[in-house]
Amino acid sequence: MAFFERASRIVWEVQDAVAEVSERRGTLSGPMRLSAPVTFGRMHLGPALYPFLSKHPGISLTLELDDRRVDAAADGYDAVIRHGTVEDSRLVALPLAPSRRLLVASPEYLKRYGKPTTLDALGGHKAIYYTNRNVADWRFLDLRPDAFVRPPASLRVNNGDMMRDAALAGLGLALLPSFIVGEDVKKGALVRVDVGNEAAEEMIYVAHPEGRRASKKIQELVTALRGAFGAPPYWDVV
Repeated sequence: MAFFERASRIVWEVQDAVAEVSERRGTLSGPMRLSAPVTFGRMHLGPALYPFLSKHPGISLTLELDDRRVDAAADGYDAVIRHGTVEDSRLVALPLAPSRRLLVASPEYLKRYGKPTTLDALGGHKAIYYTNRNVADWRFLDLRPDAFVRPPASLRVNNGDMMRDAALAGLGLALLPSFIVGEDVKKGALVRVDVGNEAAEEMIYVAHPEGRRASKKIQELVTALRGAFGAPPYWDVV
């Protein structure tokens, strides 16, 4: 195992050195390995990446979509793209776009169970939770995590697409990023539920291991993604 890790590190250092020479010549080339969340990758990252790769044909990108929190340093990623808060102190985060989260439900669910208008009313409803975080992920501005009772779960799942689909199917309330449900809210397929408190804002960011400088490829990628997403991001339609 020690030999494999050392050999992998040597290979990475050689590839990085070759890429650095290309960068000094004004071109971006060489391998780049990224990890990103599944839903965000499918809906927004891919369309933003394709023009970047077309502009820099010398880059060979390996993109792994995975909703679990991979270890950027140990798993050999040049960088990871994440949604949430920066929890790993070994990472250096470069923000891409703010992320609003919306409490939503289908019109059918609200017609059947009523629309909660306060945090205290949430306990009488059902919820769809993201299993890669705990129920305390339902965080609202200026409130302690234990300030209200969270609804019992009708479904727990580790994928944002399925959470959205479950909300559309009327299974309960869901707290989801606007980059997933913004269009559904705009069309009326999902309804924003206002309980008097805004959900705590999060961030979409690129993070690379501490102690390793961000390569020119990563720096240019960050610039390209920021430009593609916009400020405010284009998915904040509501």
